[in-house]
Amino acid sequence: MADQQLADLSFTALHLPESVARGIADAGFERCTPIQAQSLPRALAGFDVAGQAQTGTGKTAAFLVALYTRLLREPAGPERPVSSPRALILAPTRELAVQIHRDAEILGQYTGLTLGLAFGGVDYDRQRRQLQAGVDVLIGTPGRIIDFFKQHVFDLRYAQVLVLDEADRMFDLGFIKDIRFLLRRLPPPERRLNLLFSATLSHRVLELAYEHMNDPELIRIEPERVTADLVRQVIYYPAMEEKAPLLVHLLRTMQATRTMVFVNTKRAAEWLERLLRANEISAAAMSGDVPQRRRLRMLRDFHEGRLAVLVATDVAARGLHIPDVSHVFNYDLPQDPEDYVHRIGRTARAGAAGDAVSFGCEHYVESLPEVEAFIGNRIPVAAVDPNVLPSLRPSHLAPRADLEDTEEETARVRRRRPGGGGSAPGHRPHRSSRSQ
Repeated sequence: MADQQLADLSFTALHLPESVARGIADAGFERCTPIQAQSLPRALAGFDVAGQAQTGTGKTAAFLVALYTRLLREPAGPERPVSSPRALILAPTRELAVQIHRDAEILGQYTGLTLGLAFGGVDYDRQRRQLQAGVDVLIGTPGRIIDFFKQHVFDLRYAQVLVLDEADRMFDLGFIKDIRFLLRRLPPPERRLNLLFSATLSHRVLELAYEHMNDPELIRIEPERVTADLVRQVIYYPAMEEKAPLLVHLLRTMQATRTMVFVNTKRAAEWLERLLRANEISAAAMSGDVPQRRRLRMLRDFHEGRLAVLVATDVAARGLHIPDVSHVFNYDLPQDPEDYVHRIGRTARAGAAGDAVSFGCEHYVESLPEVEAFIGNRIPVAAVDPNVLPSLRPSHLAPRADLEDTEEETARVRRRRPGGGGSAPGHRPHRSSRSQ
């Protein structure tokens, strides 16, 4: 993590259980981020915490470290049924639940505590069998968890820790009735540790916190603004069919050592990975369902220079420590301006300069005014020169990725649909007067 994003508090100063400390060391964490530095001492002392923190601030590690420490220091009693989870983590989306589960696997790999993952749409019978067998930590989305609960697959009477992640999105997505249903099935707030994190501590979020938590301490970490002093920002206005050729041209001509390319959907990430590899640029897509083994290999290859380009969605990159990124491309402009800051913050770390290149295409350019208002300045414009744009080989000609395959990965690759050569056809977007 960037020096400017870290606090003075080290994880060793927290005197964590050895098994938790080993997981933290494996994850490469040494010093706490601001949300970790402010929330962990309180949570480790047994106080409930309601924290305002954006994605990418380290909040997932904060609540996982507190959760693991609580479960290790307060073992379950003999009266607890094996099917009763000791901790419940609720997330608003499948992608976030999967990401939390992956982080929990890394940080908790030496604790001996078992994890369960429950979300809708897939793996119903497998999830049910896993929860019936018993897990210590249950992670999932409200709807699927309620489904299993009502079928008496597990009960929540012995839960020692509750985590609500991205509580504001729970409201936005209409889950609040489901949340209240589950919280009323838990032990009383004073008999458990309660941790809530939200991008905003709005009135409705605070109302939920005070109703279902034990006098929570409020922690507010102000949103990142901008690291513009060291980040060289520029925006192009390509037509839809120019996006992919422009990206390939810039990747070939810029002095990039490690490049991250952000897109807004998993499907776009997978397609762009294939297109770049078809055009002799070593790339890999980091989407929300990449198997853990391949994910770790991918990050190692990127860090060691064997992989030049990492294509990612915001959800997939959330919470990942990816050092020494020289260039960030917003192939798709983010729809949330804070995501723009999180993305470009991947470069210009530890005092080094970095470059952030954005494409203002017709599908996402409408978010640009909000981005510029948020960062407090206009992004300089560069012209697209059609004469330098290369002809591209189609994505289905990509060579097989040089990554260890698993049965799951092989099946996923076979399910992919071949794509075309360039960006999806489209009309030339309306050009801003700044780009004329």
